[in-house]
Amino acid sequence: MSEPGARWAGVGLVAQREVAVRVRGRAFRIGTVLILVAVAAAIVIPTLVHSGRPQRVGLVGPPVAGLPATVAAAARSVGTTVEVSDQPSVDTAEQALRDGSLDVVVVDGGELVVATAISPTSTGTTAQLVRALSGALGVQEAFRAAGLTAAQRATLAQAGPAPVTSLAPAPNTSGRTTSVIGVVLVFVMLSQYNTWTLLGVMEEKSSRVVEVLLAAVRPAQLLTGKVLGIGVVAVGQAALIVAVALALARAVGSDLLRGAAPLEVVTALGWLLLGYAFYSWLYAAAGSMVERQDQVQTLAIPLSLPLLFGYITALSVAGGGNASLLVKVLAYVPLTAPFAVPVLVGLGAISWWQVAVAAGISLVATVGMARLAARVYRRAILRTGRRVSLREAVFSRGG
Repeated sequence: MSEPGARWAGVGLVAQREVAVRVRGRAFRIGTVLILVAVAAAIVIPTLVHSGRPQRVGLVGPPVAGLPATVAAAARSVGTTVEVSDQPSVDTAEQALRDGSLDVVVVDGGELVVATAISPTSTGTTAQLVRALSGALGVQEAFRAAGLTAAQRATLAQAGPAPVTSLAPAPNTSGRTTSVIGVVLVFVMLSQYNTWTLLGVMEEKSSRVVEVLLAAVRPAQLLTGKVLGIGVVAVGQAALIVAVALALARAVGSDLLRGAAPLEVVTALGWLLLGYAFYSWLYAAAGSMVERQDQVQTLAIPLSLPLLFGYITALSVAGGGNASLLVKVLAYVPLTAPFAVPVLVGLGAISWWQVAVAAGISLVATVGMARLAARVYRRAILRTGRRVSLREAVFSRGG
């Protein structure tokens, strides 16, 4: 076998070992199940709530022409359905409200009665129906007070809305939802797998396992195989989560991911990969410089600051729906681009060539980080007894 072939064979063996160790680990399996359960709950529960029973409306008093149709139209306007029933008396209807068998009572076609007062900020289905029905009945009462004939009232009731012309398209709310989900996914995955890389390198160093491994492969092969193996597990888990989310959303008719373009999903997964490729080398180099848990803790905060800054900034922009100048700049910074670019894509605030430029900058920075990390790893991984300083690992001679 040629030297390049032997080198890649060594990298492949290390990567296979990392994949096997991570996938077989109890923490990985439990964590994956918990994430999938959380995703399923986030999609299924809102769907079940919104697809609940129809609103039950009782009518009291002499029949009013068109009243059932008005009630049904008000229900459609708030996205629900109704069951309308005639009640023999006000007392009977009020008792039905108290015991929960009715949600709303209409008395004589002009008065609404509910069991509990509705606050101005209430967003429940019954509250929305009451507001819509109150407005509709008020209009009908005004028609009658004006002395309009039944035919005239019917004509006015059929009036449609005036046309509306906009100067700008409506905000992409589905893209905003997808952006939020993508940012959270990227942050969780990067935090989890970068920590695995850091702790994995540290544990191999502290237990002297690395000395055995380096007897079979070179330091660069060992480091590359570890980064590659954990990266394969990261992308696989992320792809599984996205696939389950899309399948559940389709199966239950959820609108949580409705309108999520394939480009937005691919962008989130792609930048998860690019983000891991950059950060994994940084975390691996940091792990080779320490050999105790307390030393790891001193590195965790400074290493996580760029992740937290990019995550919080991108999440606030995704929630607000307006791409700020700051997040547009952060899209070209490799430390924060994995969060900024998916959000900008979801909001339609970045063009394809800008995404390509940001990806190119990230790839170039990743190559530079990989070379620096390999240098640090080679010089620090076998030094034990104390924490190796960055200056010593980068600038010392030899190694």
